Parts: sequence; structure tokens; C-alpha cells
Amino acid sequence: MTASARAAQPSHIVLPVDTIDKTTVFAFLVQHFSRIGEEVWRQRILDGKVHWRDGSLIALDTEYRPVARVYYYREVPVETKIPFVEQILFQDDNIILAYKPHFLPVTPSGNYVNECLVHRLRLRTGIDTIAPAHRLDRETAGVILMTVSPETRARYHQLFIDGAIRKDYQAIAKLTPDIIKQYQNGSLTLPLHWTIKNRMQPSEPSFTMEIVTGEANTHSEIGLVAIKGNLGLFHLSPITGKTHQLRVHMQSLAMPLLNDRFYPNLLDRGPDNFAAPLKLMAQRLRFIDPVSGISHDIQCEGFAF
Repeated sequence: MTASARAAQPSHIVLPVDTIDKTTVFAFLVQHFSRIGEEVWRQRILDGKVHWRDGSLIALDTEYRPVARVYYYREVPVETKIPFVEQILFQDDNIILAYKPHFLPVTPSGNYVNECLVHRLRLRTGIDTIAPAHRLDRETAGVILMTVSPETRARYHQLFIDGAIRKDYQAIAKLTPDIIKQYQNGSLTLPLHWTIKNRMQPSEPSFTMEIVTGEANTHSEIGLVAIKGNLGLFHLSPITGKTHQLRVHMQSLAMPLLNDRFYPNLLDRGPDNFAAPLKLMAQRLRFIDPVSGISHDIQCEGFAF
């Protein structure tokens, strides 16, 4: 562990145009980031850690400027080191396809400011414009598409909007007693397949999701491909991309993922157990590069089973 960690790269926020009750940038930051605390923002500003896009410093009495970007450096008292290494699987002038290990966030969040994939890749490559093209949960490992050039970044985001990128996952989960019984008596033929479509929305607490009645806004294709004891190896393809979609859909089959701290029951917050990662991996990405025209089929090593 390292004390008093400060982000090497600044974060930024665009000041909303519809905020009319804040006369200073300081007042807006205190209200918008209420969990951080007024004294923390006051000290950051006094220490010269908050500035405009051109680098000029923001003072406590600096006037609010709608749509202007404010840059600041995230800090945490203690930052946990993640003892797993990322890998670059492919790189050209526009993209990096990387393997993200379990527990490592993609971007700064929570108690992580420099222990994130973006910062590690920027250090490794010397390219400070690297940014993710999509999400991958901190608990999930696997292949992720990172953009390099701001000029072409929107074209890669469009792949996900258009559904023009195929994502395939692997997962391990404890099987239901009925499936185990069928397998043991020889009446089960693999692969066993499910198509899951339902409606999901934020639950309580808001970082978790739940299935509700209504028109489906999620779609996953799930296949059980191998069995060992009471565990199953699954191949999963999320057709839509809601937060925690695969985790919730596996729970809906009464087979929550192994080592899932959120589903079916939210466990108390505590230190990561690096020996027991969530058994979910983004194992393969397939797409045609909208800039180079290259057909990519990038895989990482799957779970040993």
C-alpha cells in the first residue's frame, strides 16, 4: 500500500450550462462532489490542483463559466496495489486491444487513482491520449478495446452503438441440483443453451441491478459447455450491454457466478480477496476496424477448467 496517492493524470468535468445558482467554480465542485467534502476542495484549490484547460489555476473566487472544462487531480489517502499484470494483445496508431486482469479498474474510481488500466497503458506506451471504448467491470478480467487517437475515437464508440462488435465471455458458476442430477444420470446433453431477455434497472444500492417487469432492454445468449463436479463452464454472449447484465442473468438462472460479491447477495465491503476473483472473463472480441478495415478476432487465455 502507498499513502496519499495522487492521480498522475487529471480528471475533468464540463460545467453544466443549466446551473444558475452557483457563482463560483468552488461552490459548484462542493455541491456536485458532495461526498468529497468542502474542506477537501478548498485545500485542493489552495494547493493549485484545480485548473482550466489551458493550465491557468482556479481560485476560490473564480467565477463559474458554463460549458468550460475544469481539471482536477483525484487523491486518496491509501491506494491498494493490484498484484496482476495487464497485457497488450494488439496495437496500432488508433487502438490498443489489451488484457485487463481481475480487480484492476479501467479508469480511476473509488480508492484507485493510478492503479487502473488507462494509467498503466499510458505509462507503458508513452501515449497520454489512451481512453477506453467501452466498459469492463473492475471485478471482470479480459479483452478490452482502448482508443489511442482522439480524432478517430468516435468511430470505435459507434461500433458498440451499432452492435457491430461481438463480445464473448467465459464464466464458472455452481450448477443447480436439477442440472447436476440430469448430468449424473446421463439425460443431459451438452451444450445446454438459454436465451435470456428481460428488463433491468438500477436497484438499491444504485450500483447494483435488478430484473423488473416491462419491455425487455437486455438480451444474453448463454451456453453451458462443460461440467466438473458441481461447477459448470459457461460461454456467454451479451447482445445488449447493460451494467452487470451477465451477472444478473446468471443469477436469474439460479446459477450466480462463482465469487460474485454482488449477486445474489451484496456482501459487506471489505478488502479484495485476490485468491478468489469473480469467475467472469471477456475472453474474445471480434469486429472490423472502421479505420483500417482489419478484421480483428482477439482472444485471451480462458479459465482453466
